[in-house]
Amino acid sequence: MNNLDSFFMETALEHSKKSLPDCEPNPPVGCVIVLDNKIIAKGFTQKPGQAHAEVNALEEIKDKTILEQATIYVTLEPCSFQGRTPSCAKTLSKLRPKEVVVGMIDPDSRNNGKGIKILNDAGIPTRVGILENKIRNFISPFLNKS
Repeated sequence: MNNLDSFFMETALEHSKKSLPDCEPNPPVGCVIVLDNKIIAKGFTQKPGQAHAEVNALEEIKDKTILEQATIYVTLEPCSFQGRTPSCAKTLSKLRPKEVVVGMIDPDSRNNGKGIKILNDAGIPTRVGILENKIRNFISPFLNKS
């Protein structure tokens, strides 16, 4: 982890707070997309059944081919399963970003490492644990509610 990783993950964490209270019972998640050390898009989780943080950030990018050179920072592991919304991990795997950096693994048994596996199986490098304790302290009250 370097200072830029911390900065970008902190930005994603601050952005996740915009989710509240609308996202409940889902956890508040934030995402930033970074290209050439600049944030080019941000997203946060919407109301249940609406887009998650990653999808909202992706919608800000017109030319999706630039994602191959971009790093995506997301506070909670991208979801691996189809629920009220499509799998964020599968969406990311199709777009093939350069790297996905995750604050913490989702402890929900429907996910719990499966989103990371989808990304890794697609050849997308992932790193986990950037600001993990800070994110866990913020997000813990919202986990296991959905």
